[in-house]
Amino acid sequence: MEHRFGRRALLRGAGGLAAAAVLPSLAACGTGTSRATTGGGSKTVIVRNSGGAYGEALQKGIYTPFSKETGIEVKVVNLSGTQSLAQMKQGRPQFDLMDNSMSQFSRWIPENVLEPLDYDRISSFKSAKLPENMVKEYAVGKSYYATVMAYSTEAFGNKAPGTWADFWDAGGFAGNRSMGNPDADIPELEFALLADGVPMDKLYPLDVDRAFKAMDRIRPHIKKYWDTGNLPGVLLSRREVALSTVWHGRLDQLIAGGAPLAYQLSGGRRQAQGYAIPKGAANLDAAYQLIDFTLRPEVQAGIAKFYPANPAVAAAYDRLTAEERANLPGSPEFFDKGFDVDIDWWLKNESAISKRWREWARD
Repeated sequence: MEHRFGRRALLRGAGGLAAAAVLPSLAACGTGTSRATTGGGSKTVIVRNSGGAYGEALQKGIYTPFSKETGIEVKVVNLSGTQSLAQMKQGRPQFDLMDNSMSQFSRWIPENVLEPLDYDRISSFKSAKLPENMVKEYAVGKSYYATVMAYSTEAFGNKAPGTWADFWDAGGFAGNRSMGNPDADIPELEFALLADGVPMDKLYPLDVDRAFKAMDRIRPHIKKYWDTGNLPGVLLSRREVALSTVWHGRLDQLIAGGAPLAYQLSGGRRQAQGYAIPKGAANLDAAYQLIDFTLRPEVQAGIAKFYPANPAVAAAYDRLTAEERANLPGSPEFFDKGFDVDIDWWLKNESAISKRWREWARD
């Protein structure tokens, strides 16, 4: 799962879930020397994803069962965003399908490097009933990821923070905090506004001045601005901070290992992950078949069992246990308690706000 607008660490292939190497079983792929031809007879599809634990989960939950059903081999390349765009601009993409954030696909539309999707070639699309923000001309969503609050369960006795107002309440919830910086993700201004009393359905357009004033209040208690996905877990585990923003799912292994950490999913900031096809894809039909396979509710539910990616297909949640849904910000239990990033607003304003954030952080 790649988290960017801001998740530059992933787009660079470093930090977060990105990995510099291809999955071990697919280490020889991605050179472009043995690509199949376009058409129904394609027996290979090359997918670009960000690797890491997310890539391993995709292999188990999607690629392996897809290959078993169709006979089409899925090869994986873990290219950075910069590398991917360079290949597409040259008209020679060494992949047929991209797994990336919907926001990143929006950034690439002006580059004229993406294939307009033919939704008639995706048999499962109509029954998937995807949210409107996941159906675009050049990309289709398949999952959500979220930035949420995490905290040490040993820091506050019998009480636990439940809202962003609690995160901002250093008197009632004493201890250092950590928040993300623009090298990791878009500035977390929405959380500042929620803490300041702005209703969740009134966040956009963001009141930037009000958000920075709220940030001023919490700043003395922020020990570290994290720039990689693993850092919040490190800081919390070492008790250097008591609370932190975090990409949901990044603490799961620590929690499973006994670390006294927990998430607060209410108020989570959701972003969408999806598929796009580059112009010049060699195995176009196979790419469409993989998209079609991924949007089946049973497949969506299956990937959630391997990795806390939130299914975009609502029917998938009916195939998950209450315990499994309880850890997913996109589940029916939490969906109305979180919010979707306004991609269009951030695409217009991210550069100026990130510049202001950096100046604010240096003062």
